[in-house]
Amino acid sequence: MQLVQQRSARIITIESAMQRYTGARANSNTIKQLTEADLAQLNLSSTEILGLQTSLAVMHALQEQIDRVEAVLESYCRAGPAFRLLKSTAGIGEVLATVILLETGNIARFAGAGNYVSYCRCVGSAHLSNGKKKGSGNTRNGNRYLAWAYVEAANFAVRYCEPARKFYQRKKAKRNGIVAIKAVAHKLARACYHMLRTREVFSVGQALQIPRGYQKSYLYNQCHRITQQRYSESGQKT
Repeated sequence: MQLVQQRSARIITIESAMQRYTGARANSNTIKQLTEADLAQLNLSSTEILGLQTSLAVMHALQEQIDRVEAVLESYCRAGPAFRLLKSTAGIGEVLATVILLETGNIARFAGAGNYVSYCRCVGSAHLSNGKKKGSGNTRNGNRYLAWAYVEAANFAVRYCEPARKFYQRKKAKRNGIVAIKAVAHKLARACYHMLRTREVFSVGQALQIPRGYQKSYLYNQCHRITQQRYSESGQKT
């Protein structure tokens, strides 16, 4: 993740510099396809072109290292059954599944789902006395990479999975958007813990505690069908 963050920083540097020099804005996909010859053709001074070419060379070097790491990860963890299980979860793709697997390690080291969710920073941290809040605990205690992964997964799940979107909207109506996304991330983290423990495919109804009457609806069946299809397709690829 550090390599990806550094590459993103280089892309932003090139993007802002080109906008400052030329007045035109280029998106990240355009910058990734640039070459030193393309920069040399710009109507800029030699020092400005040199600065852009230097940042571009660093970006390409970082991308080369990222490709090498991803090739190793593909053979290390993406061929196992746990990777297929995580990919069946709403909102989790190849990158997030890889991060979750590597940062979680052996799932048996967590005594229960609550311990794992707490390690993922997906629970609140408050000191209570007689039902009243007297302070907060260490909110940074836990794994920040798992916290990021599950929040990202929650955002994708809300966008593409209708039951997750309904759950998010109910929580948002009671509190706010940030708390609602964290609630979805909490549900996904608990679901992934049980999946890695029991080796069962992701279930939308169990993860989001959807009432049985709603589980028979078209939207639930459609999302469940997509989950099963993703699991089957990942098995064929491996």
